[in-house]
Order: sequence, then C-alpha cells, then structure tokens
Amino acid sequence: MERLARQDQQALEALYDRYSRAVYSLLLRIMREPAAAEELLQEAFLRLWRNARSYDVSRGSLGTWLLTVARNMAFDHLRSRGEKQRQREDRVDVLPARAVPSQSEEWLDQRRRAEQVRQLIGTLPPSQRQALELAYFEGMTQSEIAKAMNEPLGTVKTWVRTALQRLRQELEAVS
Repeated sequence: MERLARQDQQALEALYDRYSRAVYSLLLRIMREPAAAEELLQEAFLRLWRNARSYDVSRGSLGTWLLTVARNMAFDHLRSRGEKQRQREDRVDVLPARAVPSQSEEWLDQRRRAEQVRQLIGTLPPSQRQALELAYFEGMTQSEIAKAMNEPLGTVKTWVRTALQRLRQELEAVS
C-alpha cells in the first residue's frame, strides 16, 4: 500500500493479480451481469489507486476493505439504476465462485474465517439471519427489510445490531 500511495503502477498490478478474482466474483454475484461486474471491478481498482493514502490498516485487511468498497459500489449502482436485487439466497453457505485460489497463508486464514462466519450465521435465530442476508447479500436498507419482512423498523434494527454484535463476539472469541 505504501508503494501504491506513491503511485507505483507495479504495486497496483500486483494487488490486481491478488484480489481481482475475489472482487469480480463478489461483483458478479451481486450484479448478475458480467459486463457490469467487469466495469465495477475496474472502478474499484481505480478507486483503490486514487484513495490509497486513505486506507487504514488498523480498520481491517486490504482485501476486506477492497471487497467492502466493491460491494458498496455495486449496491449504489443497482440503486441508481433501480435494479435492486430481490431474489433471496436460500442458503447462507453459498459463496461466490472462486477462481484458482492461492495457497498462501492469508488465503487459508480467509477461508477459515469464512467458514467460521458461515457456521456462526447458521446459529443465529432465523429472523436475525434473514435480516442480515437481506442487508448484505441483497443490499436492502433496514427500512426495506422491515417492509419485506412485515416487521417494525425498530425490530429489524435490533435484529441486525444484535446479530452483528453476536458475530463479532464469537469471532473475537475464536481468534
């Protein structure tokens, strides 16, 4: 990231090689259109290039930051076009397809944590699990979730907050 902040093109190429498949998989899952996913992939890395100095390692890994940026861009794009995703995944354990994974230690750690998150989400009460799925996989706001689930907004906010707190506590306990 230090090299990228100095506008080193080789650093950007290395980061693209390392993260582009995961970012593209996430974008494709959200957008469901290869052309739109490719466009947003380029925009995500352009944003990384422009904002390299704003990355703060204390707030999380670069991969997590980049995936979050890409996810938010995709949902913003869907909202602006009025094409929100409304098809809910039946199961949480279906993740975006990965291309040939690296066998690095970081990849193994990410895979382990993803499995932990899947297991922990599976232990949540159904209402909390559904609210998280609608928020994170479908990009719905809490107001939209409340309407879709026919529940009061305050209830949905409590479910999401409680679920996220529980997941955070459980992940910290196993780390």
